[in-house]
Amino acid sequence: MNEFRLLLRKDLFILINNIKLILRNPLRLLPYGLLVGYFSFFYFRRSSNRSEINRDQLDELQGVTDELVQPDFELLAIKGGLTFLALLFLMFQLYRATKKNISFFSMADVNLLFTGPVSASNILIYYMIRAIFPALGGSLLFVIYSTAQLNEVFELTTGNILIMASGFALFLFILSPIRFLIYTLHTKYDILEHVKRGVFGLGIILGAMILIPGLQAEKFWQGMFAWIGSPWFDFFPLVGWSRAIITYLGHESIWTVLGFISVYFLSFLLIVQQVISHSGHYYEDVLESTKSNEELKEKARKSQASESAGSLNLNKKLDLKNFGNGATALYWRNYVHSSRQDFHPLFGLYGLIMAGIAIVFAVLSNFDWFSHKVIYGYLGVLIVLYFFAGMGRTNIGDIKKPFFILIPDTWTRKFWNMIKLDIYQTFITTVILIVPTVLIGGLSWGLIILFPLLLQLFYLTGFGIALVTHVGFEEGWDRKLMRPLIIGGVSIFGILPSLATGVFVFVISGQFVYAMLGMAIGMGMVAAIVMHLTMDIISKVEFKEA
Repeated sequence: MNEFRLLLRKDLFILINNIKLILRNPLRLLPYGLLVGYFSFFYFRRSSNRSEINRDQLDELQGVTDELVQPDFELLAIKGGLTFLALLFLMFQLYRATKKNISFFSMADVNLLFTGPVSASNILIYYMIRAIFPALGGSLLFVIYSTAQLNEVFELTTGNILIMASGFALFLFILSPIRFLIYTLHTKYDILEHVKRGVFGLGIILGAMILIPGLQAEKFWQGMFAWIGSPWFDFFPLVGWSRAIITYLGHESIWTVLGFISVYFLSFLLIVQQVISHSGHYYEDVLESTKSNEELKEKARKSQASESAGSLNLNKKLDLKNFGNGATALYWRNYVHSSRQDFHPLFGLYGLIMAGIAIVFAVLSNFDWFSHKVIYGYLGVLIVLYFFAGMGRTNIGDIKKPFFILIPDTWTRKFWNMIKLDIYQTFITTVILIVPTVLIGGLSWGLIILFPLLLQLFYLTGFGIALVTHVGFEEGWDRKLMRPLIIGGVSIFGILPSLATGVFVFVISGQFVYAMLGMAIGMGMVAAIVMHLTMDIISKVEFKEA
């Protein structure tokens, strides 16, 4: 117990020092105050607007309940679709465990803690338990905002919100210990090939659980999520457990929630026990894992990641024309890198796969396998992926390097040539994807213009967020604090209102293309604001780095 108290005291000192760092500049507290005020305003406003349900409304609700006896395929598709996305995320994390080391520590932790008077097993247990708090904090913010709309219908209490947040938090929290267990077992027993085969087998099973009920149904889309959207799927490890906890407002069974939380707790204890019993040379394993992760972060920070990673044409001989002088060199640099990454610098393998999937959906929609709603959902997933792709750019650190500052050209041209290839690639990919999909599936012609435009706006917004966070703040702790706040602020004040506008227009008009138009107008303003802030920060880099 004294060892845990010592580790807790160390973290308290770190927390106090970080608070002092924030208080040195009180303006840093402004985003936190705005965020808390925004959540509080909407949540309590919904609470004050909750209306009492009278007898006539109860009779009306009873009539609606009688109508809902028939299966609601759209509701089942939404529930099953969200479950399916969570399953894909789980499989992705398991697959990442076979490709990338996981560690709960930084090199400073390793050098300080493992040489101190604390046993390695207690350090591991403490850091694993500590990981629940960031997951719980993020889950609380998400649940509070997302359930503000439900506060008019359900009587949301602090207990209800904590229960729903715990479902998200436990799922996110348990993934890191599982990945660390896989890494630990691999260092001793070399089991990565078995894990890969297990993940592949799980993918086949999940695919069969969608394909079989879909083929048995009258229409494929009506039955594809019948199994994974059913109540018995709540017993599926991790994803089902969390779904049962999150949907507490639906079943209102506290014993069910406590049961699945207990299963999570027992699973965590089993994982920790297995890690400790199979760790072998635990310090060496942690040191190797942490060191490799730190090296990858440093390379990404300095944009020194190898071009050979994922390259399809590593040994390709390039004969490129002279692109020009000045800031055009930035475009040429990205063009060369893209030429080695894929079979063509403007349209690659991933774009071909995405376009192929959309075309397959469009073809199957003509045979009543899919409705157009599945195609619209796929387009929405691509928009989200490109938003995160914008935030995942690895060469943003080049802006702070001397060669970027000393290029004899304007800051506007420097920024444009830095992202020009991404704009071209995104536009070409989306056009190749959406044109045949619209023609084959019989969708609205307006999507040919609006979908590429909306995808570009989301990508530029994500790229702007990453650039502002990385270049606008010098200290690492500031970047760690401000990145989620900036992402949350842009999402809450910009992206979510744009999505709400699209949903409102869709409800009024019943046309997806008009929903796209509403979202494009809203995201156009968001992207313009983010780009203006980005250009302002870039133009001042020279003075900050001097």
